[in-house]
Amino acid sequence: MTNPRHPTPPSPIENRVRALEDALRERGHIPDGFVDAAIARAENDLSPKSGAKVVARAWVDPDYRARLLKNGMAACAELGIDMANEKNVVIVENTPEVHNVIVCTQCSCTAWSLLGAPPDWYKSPAYRARVVRESRVLLKEMGLDLPDTTAIRVWDTSGESRFMALPMRPAGTEGWSEEQLASVVTREAMIGVARVKAT
Repeated sequence: MTNPRHPTPPSPIENRVRALEDALRERGHIPDGFVDAAIARAENDLSPKSGAKVVARAWVDPDYRARLLKNGMAACAELGIDMANEKNVVIVENTPEVHNVIVCTQCSCTAWSLLGAPPDWYKSPAYRARVVRESRVLLKEMGLDLPDTTAIRVWDTSGESRFMALPMRPAGTEGWSEEQLASVVTREAMIGVARVKAT
């Protein structure tokens, strides 16, 4: 928070963004309030909470899980999730035998409607390269130590197809409500760099 007596000057990138917004607005390319509305939508609608809701439903409803794995877009829409930002979303299921991890090797594409904005580490060149080249080593460095018997599949998301991992349900959550289950699902688990913990 900025101290009113000692305001922090805007960073160079903030100045550039503001100049671009002003130029677009002056030329009539964006209406007044467009940027604020887009920011509010990103903060409120494009959130990992949406993906967590999907995961929790899949854990408690086997029929929904089957529909989700068959057609991710339609199954997410069933829960009222606005999938307008996506062309195609594929849900890949983690099991004890196969662990799925998501990356965008070209930039930072992700299933915004389900995962929200990508975290900084997801956009980093190191993650984007190493998760493909040495996924087991990288996942271990990130705190996920998978047994050698678990195969790792890396999914390269793009503008055409986005992916989300359906994490395994943690032990000790039997009898939990969907809301309780959703509360422990993290964006990292849906990207595949972590497991869900019953905490």
